[in-house]
Amino acid sequence: MPHIVFDKKIDLMNFSKKFVPIFQKEPFLVRVSTIFVDKDNLTALLPAVAISKIHQQYLIEISTRKSKTTIRLYPSTDPEKTEEVKISMALVGKQIMQNYNDCKIIKTNIPQANEIIL
Repeated sequence: MPHIVFDKKIDLMNFSKKFVPIFQKEPFLVRVSTIFVDKDNLTALLPAVAISKIHQQYLIEISTRKSKTTIRLYPSTDPEKTEEVKISMALVGKQIMQNYNDCKIIKTNIPQANEIIL
């Protein structure tokens, strides 16, 4: 399962206020238009669309705990793990890094993440 782990707990409600919708047309379409945060401020879901050879709709999940924050695919949506799906996750990670510049990636299995985020 693709994921990006950051070394800090972020305030998801605060991030939701800073979130800017993502819309990329080239080389394939990626759209992440909004964010929903749970009442405990521990989990956020971001509806996403990726279109290239196939059209996929799925949810990106951001979960935060005591000392880390993780971006992953919400298991119930289970899209095909294509390059565009992974890039949509990396683009969300990029916004986290832009808003919380003291965060660092401590673990990822998305090869494109470091080049997009950094």
